[in-house]
Amino acid sequence: MVGSAMLVSCGLIGGGQAVSVRGGDPERGAELIASFGCGSCHIIPGIEAADGVVGPPLTDVGRRRFIAGKLPNRPENLVRWLIDPQAIEPGTAMPNLGLSEEQARHVAAYLFTLL
Repeated sequence: MVGSAMLVSCGLIGGGQAVSVRGGDPERGAELIASFGCGSCHIIPGIEAADGVVGPPLTDVGRRRFIAGKLPNRPENLVRWLIDPQAIEPGTAMPNLGLSEEQARHVAAYLFTLL
């Protein structure tokens, strides 16, 4: 019980369980992450050559409390961020990759497996 309280207080979500994303396929998300070159900026477990250090490592993004330091880390917010990060955080180094909503759902589904 104390351990659970500590996880929440440290900003972790999901109780160590992956969050599902409606309409998202983690396997398709991994393919999209590789094809869009996300690993050139991020460390992303399970994605070949995803060892970039420009953006934050995404090793535990499924447990994080916030996206871009301001949005609660929920599927709909991660999808919004992936579609248009500049609308959420103007001036962020995260580029608009041109992901469709469907593609963003798949990518979010994969990212939420990273605990």
